[in-house]
Amino acid sequence: MTAQILASLSLLVFIHELGHFLAARMFGMRVEKFFIFMDWGGKIWSKKFGETEWGIGIIPLGGYVKIAGMIDESMDKEQMKLPPQPWEFRSKPAWQRFIVMIGGIVMNIILGIIIFTFYMKVFEKQYVPNDVLAKQGIYAFEGAQEVGLQTGDKILAVNGSSPQRFKDINGMPVFFGSNWKVERNGQIVNVELPDTLFKSANKSLGFVLPYYHNVKVLGVGDSTGAKNGGMLAGDIITAVNGQPILNYGTLKHDLDLNKGGKVSLQLKRGNETINNEFDVDKNGKLGFAPGFDYKTHPQNKAVNYSWGESFKFGCQEGWEAIYYNIKGFALIGKGKLSFFDSVQSPVGIAKIFGPTWNWKRFWYLTGLISFILAFMNILPIPALDGGHMVFLLVEMVRGKPFSDEFMEKSQMVGFIILVPFMLLIVGKDIYVAIRDFLF
Repeated sequence: MTAQILASLSLLVFIHELGHFLAARMFGMRVEKFFIFMDWGGKIWSKKFGETEWGIGIIPLGGYVKIAGMIDESMDKEQMKLPPQPWEFRSKPAWQRFIVMIGGIVMNIILGIIIFTFYMKVFEKQYVPNDVLAKQGIYAFEGAQEVGLQTGDKILAVNGSSPQRFKDINGMPVFFGSNWKVERNGQIVNVELPDTLFKSANKSLGFVLPYYHNVKVLGVGDSTGAKNGGMLAGDIITAVNGQPILNYGTLKHDLDLNKGGKVSLQLKRGNETINNEFDVDKNGKLGFAPGFDYKTHPQNKAVNYSWGESFKFGCQEGWEAIYYNIKGFALIGKGKLSFFDSVQSPVGIAKIFGPTWNWKRFWYLTGLISFILAFMNILPIPALDGGHMVFLLVEMVRGKPFSDEFMEKSQMVGFIILVPFMLLIVGKDIYVAIRDFLF
């Protein structure tokens, strides 16, 4: 868990600071330091190459490049008292300084797009075209039914456009409020989904799936009908009492008909087909954790991502990550979303990575965080890139720079805002981790 979050943050911080470094060097600015993580309390390693000291700080929160003649995290006031030199940040035109400040954000966006492109091609590999759902319809879980969708609805459009993939109707654009146009029993019906749907998105087995999907066994409980009948994790349930399983709904229906009795299940285990008898409890349960695989179902006709489609959808999902972070902040402002339940520190993010190394999860989360870092850094807060960019835009309009004293005080204000905020969020995540461990 710790190794994954440190590896991810190291890559993200390095790429972000590299954006500042390359832009500064392009305009002839001298870069005195390039640090991954902060070295305020010491450093793990450092070595000087040319004019720049490269190193790893001891505090795993961000990083920085120290550009000569710039008021930044180092708060080097002594240097600013000396006459400006041609290689310094302050000696360059405002537009060049603006490019230097936005360089880190641009690099995070580029990295996010590259990672998401490879993620689509290498890990997701396939997608189910939405025209499949326009023909066969969807399976609606309980949460989807509560907001007006029904099993069998054929998806024609979401938010006014026809989605290309099934994944596009089962992601962030849906859970933050959307309008669906569906065909239901031969009639066109509009269904309005609330912008608070994301609150319950992870509290049920799922939201919607293609009507045809495989029911896969993720785990089996002890002393259950599933365990006693020989069911194993990884099995796919293909039939009940000789009747094919079309989706999770048909499985539930057949089990409900046999509450307190027995059923004959056909299981697919690798290349082997197994037929066993299982006890069903009084609630219609077998005692296994269900998972759902729709891409391999022959009715869904999954297609492979091309590199062009991988790039296209990588850009799309990156934009959605930024857009819905903005929308999330708006919901926090409206009181519809809890700030402390929504914001994660590196401690909280480490839990999302999980206890074991998983390359698929690692690269997806790294790409996602890269986009989120781009958004966070563009916020107009002093001490962040966005704060510097706002001051530079104002300078270009007014025709003269702000005084060093003003910039120093602004930097301090930024730290006064950010440091307590980070300590509070880290403290909250540590408390939650300890609570979950003890109780």
